Amino acid sequence: MKVVITAGGTGGHIFPALALISKLKEKDKDVEILYIGTTDRMEKDIIPKQGIPYVGIEMKGLNRKNIFKNIEVMKTYFRACKTAKAELLKFKPDIVVGFGGYIEAPVIYSASKLKIKTIIHEQNSIPGVSNKFLSRYVDKVLVSFKESIKDFPKDKTIYTGNPRSEQIKDIEKISKTTLGFKKDSPLVIIVMGSLGSLTMTKKLKEILPLFKRKNYQVLLITGKNYYDDYKDIKLSSNVKLVPFCDNLIGLMKDADLIVTRSGASTIAEITSIGLPAIMVPSPYVTNNHQYVNAKSLEDDDACIILEEKDFDKDSLVKLVDKTINDKEKLKSMRSALLKRAVLDSATRIYEEIIKLVRDE
Repeated sequence: MKVVITAGGTGGHIFPALALISKLKEKDKDVEILYIGTTDRMEKDIIPKQGIPYVGIEMKGLNRKNIFKNIEVMKTYFRACKTAKAELLKFKPDIVVGFGGYIEAPVIYSASKLKIKTIIHEQNSIPGVSNKFLSRYVDKVLVSFKESIKDFPKDKTIYTGNPRSEQIKDIEKISKTTLGFKKDSPLVIIVMGSLGSLTMTKKLKEILPLFKRKNYQVLLITGKNYYDDYKDIKLSSNVKLVPFCDNLIGLMKDADLIVTRSGASTIAEITSIGLPAIMVPSPYVTNNHQYVNAKSLEDDDACIILEEKDFDKDSLVKLVDKTINDKEKLKSMRSALLKRAVLDSATRIYEEIIKLVRDE
């Protein structure tokens, strides 16, 4: 079987795509995969390092502030369609699967016009522009949130969950003692994305000293861009900083609470693990979709939302204190998260691919 995977821009699109690629290779030792991404986003570095054949195509996203700039965007789109068509004709895939990002639109659209089987996967609760546009052309739409089924054609939309969830369940737990934490004291992880956040760094610099003498431990993953911003802050022994954690998922499995953003990959991670969370949705994303992601969990009592505008030294410390010391609350959150987990998501997507390829 020959499969084209297309996704780009952010880890929220790329990591689910990688999870599916892993499943494809597990199920079919002879599978041939081609990944089509952009020429200037993070996938151009990540994918080739995985030993996956890669084609980069220039593509830009719509400019929401200056519509006149979208004239150039549309020119780029049509050029990208032409290039994508040529690459598809050369590779001759049985199916093309898209996981979002700007590059997905020209690749999936071109595949549909060439009568190649197509699937798109939506990770967020609010569909992206590309997936809304493409849903009329593709054979199947797969979603991570049941709530987003209503936004797509009912006859072709299937709830599969996020394939990242299945990948996470097999990652081995890492003991917090490897970072110098005490085994018998609860651990709270604070992380605001792999690169960190300027606005949250300013707030957290004031907050960290207030965790002194708490009956729990705190790990702040600052992001590589902001680690040096904390160098002059004096911290108590129960608080540690790292710029990045190579195996955060493994460490999360030995944590008791996480304070984090609410992107699609994060939602997949905490539901798969059953890790209680205080979610701080990024207000800077399209359609405020991180808030809607988190609200879906909060409505099931599976997380607590603390909006960035309310995030300060008083609100966060009080909320962490209250939550980490409420054992029944933590237990009920874990249970609610695990109920939402789809631990065979990648397998479900693989099965939908096989059905299409075989015309079942």
